[in-house]
Amino acid sequence: MAANWMRRSFLAAACAATTLLVACGSSTVESAFTPTRFVAFGDGLADVGQNGSGYTVNDGSINNWTSQLASSFGGTIAPVSAGGLSYAQGNARVALTPDAAGNAGTLTVAQQVDKFLASQKIGDGDLVLISAGVSDVIAGMAAVQAGTLTADQYVAAVGQAGLDLATQARRLSNAGAKHILMTGTYDLSRTPWALAINQQSLISQASLSFNTNLLKSISDLSKTVRYVDAAYYVNLYQGNPGGFGFTDGVTPVCTSVDPGPGIGIGTGQVNSNLCTVNTLLSGANQNAYLFADKVYITPSAQRQFGASAYSFLRLQW
Repeated sequence: MAANWMRRSFLAAACAATTLLVACGSSTVESAFTPTRFVAFGDGLADVGQNGSGYTVNDGSINNWTSQLASSFGGTIAPVSAGGLSYAQGNARVALTPDAAGNAGTLTVAQQVDKFLASQKIGDGDLVLISAGVSDVIAGMAAVQAGTLTADQYVAAVGQAGLDLATQARRLSNAGAKHILMTGTYDLSRTPWALAINQQSLISQASLSFNTNLLKSISDLSKTVRYVDAAYYVNLYQGNPGGFGFTDGVTPVCTSVDPGPGIGIGTGQVNSNLCTVNTLLSGANQNAYLFADKVYITPSAQRQFGASAYSFLRLQW
């Protein structure tokens, strides 16, 4: 009941910005915009391999939603480390350091935008992708578990991160970006991580706080910003896995245990950044699983979200 109430509250807040959200209806005008360049900022959900691999099963396929979106437009996206324009990096927080795994050297989303604006000019054909929130939810929960944040402070801090992400969209819009696609965090209370630590309610509140604050803060940017709702789609995948080709919506398919801090949920946990086809559950068909590790989703889920984002954008610009 509480989860349903939270979801209804989120949709009510989201629909206040009807020009931004696919969930609130869409235009019937066919898109005249075909991107000529793809630029991305964010955390592990958008990381296309900044350190050589992404946060999913690294199987050589299109395994990230931003890659799927670019491919649907007939383009490609690559990490900055490989000469591309995707600055997104696993564990990156929106504005605070250290990152979710305790690494102070990971660029925040704000620093990623700084780096881009210092060296690049935004073109009319650029599609700018901004995807963050997951790492802030994880880092905040670690602080709660360590006793350095109360539950209320946690929800407020993650909500502030949502405001901070809106600030980055505004910076890019003011710098000349005409086509910005954003997403926040999915509801991490639906993940194996939240179930394992028995903190579903609090993590749901934090996820909702991030997305609601983000949406409210970009409601005046409808000329340049669109929002595609990752929380909506992952809720669908997790709530009705069979409807999207999954037979398991709760078990991580990867077995790639990281002895270090990994994705920020503790040492000795599965880290999908280390996951390949050789580190899967014995006999498992990875396409039948929603989760790669306890937080991040599999290539099939990534592709389905990317395809949905593409269909949405085709009706927007």
